[in-house]
Amino acid sequence: MEFDLMTGSSTWTEAAELAQAVEGAGFSGMLYTETGQVPWMQLAAAAMAAPSLTFTTGIAVAFPRSPMVSAQLAWELAGETRGRFRLGLGSQVKGHVVRRYSSEFDRPAARMRDYVLAVRACLRAFRRDEKLSHEGEFFNLSLLPAQWMPRRHDYGDVKVDISSVGPIMNRVAGEVADGVHVHPMHTMHYIRERLLPEVAQGAERAGRDVTEIDLIVPVFAAPGNSAEELAPLIRRAKTQIAFYGTTPNYSFQFTDLGYEGVTEKLRDLMRTGDIAGMADVITDDMLEHFAVVAPWNEMGDRLKDRYGGTAARVVMYLAEEQIRKDPDMVHKWGAVAQATRS
Repeated sequence: MEFDLMTGSSTWTEAAELAQAVEGAGFSGMLYTETGQVPWMQLAAAAMAAPSLTFTTGIAVAFPRSPMVSAQLAWELAGETRGRFRLGLGSQVKGHVVRRYSSEFDRPAARMRDYVLAVRACLRAFRRDEKLSHEGEFFNLSLLPAQWMPRRHDYGDVKVDISSVGPIMNRVAGEVADGVHVHPMHTMHYIRERLLPEVAQGAERAGRDVTEIDLIVPVFAAPGNSAEELAPLIRRAKTQIAFYGTTPNYSFQFTDLGYEGVTEKLRDLMRTGDIAGMADVITDDMLEHFAVVAPWNEMGDRLKDRYGGTAARVVMYLAEEQIRKDPDMVHKWGAVAQATRS
């Protein structure tokens, strides 16, 4: 099980410095989100600074970009990192895709399936395996003159992963993806009882071996040796879980565990701007399902106990904030990384 750091917006210099620190501490890789900043340039700067890390986008928003553009970016990054790049794609939500990106969102699972197949067609063409020819329900690509062909390299087997939560997208992941970006708001009940069986259904439908599909799992990990040290991380985790929990499509996770009406409470509080009240809705009992809270010297074992044999990569969701406030924290997280991988 590999151990990665989740990171977001920064300057190129900051990205390179953080990557060097993370590599030196013993992390496996870095996962780049796409929020207010596209991930590609930060990722390139980090890859130059930390040549042993594996990099992934987690996730790059798919639908506003042509599959050709995503494939070109992935191809270049795979070549420059000598195969240490995975393309993680996600649908985002309708409001952002339509109103922020001015793109189409209808039937997102079917669209994502076609998108991944189109990206794969591009990658096959880049490898010179075949001419570009993809005719799908949403995307059609058939023109790639020699002068527009990307340069050859030896790392063309690029992994293409997608994020998924609900049953339809989970089955799509099983059909066409190399890996699944599990949502940060998850429980092991959800992974075992919903996600894995649904991914397996998609894999069976496509005649694929489900064991070859990686799970990439962001984790709300809160390590600390005292109540005082843990308090801000626990509060941060509860706030983030509450924020995600306002989304109706995620509400079933509360219901599955017997917590009724949580999403409705969170949405009411969000309407009034009561962020503190939202965090208070997430009880310590709920937190045990959605986060891993442990002393520093036990965190590695706790992560292995929860995710070992299930996740290919665990991604630390809260660690970057600590490291940026106190650069020496990277060494504590590095010890967790080494314990997790031992």
